[in-house]
Amino acid sequence: MPTQLKYDTSLAKNAHLALITAADKAGQLTELQPEEQQYVQQQVKQEAKLISLNRYSHRVYVVVAPEAKSENAQKEAARQAGHALLKQLKSDKIENITIRDTTGNGAGLYLAEGLYLSNYTYLKHKTKDAKAGPLQSITIADEQVTEAQVQELANVLEAVLQTRDLVNEPHSHQSATQFSEQLEALGEEAGFKTEVLDEVKIQTLKMGGLLAVNQGSEEPATFTIMEWKPENAKNTRPYVLVGKGVVYDTGGLSLKPTPNSMDFMKSDMAGAAAVAGILYAVAKNKLPLHVIGLVPATDNRPGGQAVAPGDVITMFDGTTVEVLNTDAEGRLLLADALSFAKKYNPELVLDFATLTGSAMRAIGKEAAVAMGTAGDDIMSNLKKAGESVHERIVEFPLWDEYKKQLESDVADIKNLGGADAGAITAGKFLEVFTSYPWVHFDIAGTAYLHSEDSYRGKMATGTGVRLVYNYLSALAR
Repeated sequence: MPTQLKYDTSLAKNAHLALITAADKAGQLTELQPEEQQYVQQQVKQEAKLISLNRYSHRVYVVVAPEAKSENAQKEAARQAGHALLKQLKSDKIENITIRDTTGNGAGLYLAEGLYLSNYTYLKHKTKDAKAGPLQSITIADEQVTEAQVQELANVLEAVLQTRDLVNEPHSHQSATQFSEQLEALGEEAGFKTEVLDEVKIQTLKMGGLLAVNQGSEEPATFTIMEWKPENAKNTRPYVLVGKGVVYDTGGLSLKPTPNSMDFMKSDMAGAAAVAGILYAVAKNKLPLHVIGLVPATDNRPGGQAVAPGDVITMFDGTTVEVLNTDAEGRLLLADALSFAKKYNPELVLDFATLTGSAMRAIGKEAAVAMGTAGDDIMSNLKKAGESVHERIVEFPLWDEYKKQLESDVADIKNLGGADAGAITAGKFLEVFTSYPWVHFDIAGTAYLHSEDSYRGKMATGTGVRLVYNYLSALAR
């Protein structure tokens, strides 16, 4: 069961309490006794950032609000403080904590966010020592925020955890069919519609990219359509989200070069999981926007019928593609979905994929790569949304000069560029299949981490959910 995030304007008697204060106000907290104020003031002079007071019946934690250069940096510092606080709460075996912000800048929401996300554990397949952390609930007791704000945040954070669960699920328990069933279950829970196209329907539609990648697999491909369309939608044309759903990637016949490069390839559907998470948050919070999610899903295996390097395939829109590397498979799935998106006459299309090692090598785990044709205003607003939740994006160019790397001698286009600018040539490939405002997110560096990184944790991060929800909610307002 996920952590419960609640709202209350009053403090329950003997409740464990976290007080957020500015450093110069720490000795003046009215919630503390005079001797406690004195002790806290002494600790702050020694540059303590988290001070614990044991009242025996309950504990009080004083969180010193970090100084920051900007509002966004201040928010992120509060999230990081939430991660540090959780470690202390675990040590003290605290089950329920109430947060009160005395700074007046809404820091309680961000401290709670860091606490909540840090408290995530993936224990589904453990049979021994499968014990979650003790923290069960977080209550924000702050008259400067509303119950509606807290509930909205709770739904978004739950969506992030749902996304993490999807990405962390091993392929032994998540074929393309099982994945589509999980998306249907999320739709039932959150209130959005789902339709799953089976292999016969995919063949009828002639989705050559998805079918080609699926050729080496014994499991059928799926194509899932998720839709949230409230009666009060403010947009007449939908926002369409597309996610790469490769539930496991061996590289196909272009087998990945080292065994350990396959160890975490269950995460190659993180883009699809992010799309599902965004729809979940949008529907749970009943945003007045028409939003559609498209998820082409398959595994990529080197089975007997697997597509081979040098093969030519015909895509959903009729474009022929020379497949030079079967490990550049995600773009083939996405291309069919991007072509399919044209039927909706979309206002904007955003796609998400763990697409290239090139993106990860370029900027590491600190940001996602983005590029597209949507224009400066949309890209600027996406960047602002990312900065606000600290899911930053770095825009790469999409200049026409890169198209030359995709010229084929035998087909309309090939699926692989040269040795340089791999993330960009992947984007240029996808651009061929778009005819609307579009932004591509390469989340290869941010979707799955091999060591703990504060509240992002270890393994799946749920990247993209908070960023895009922030962007869409701003549009809704």
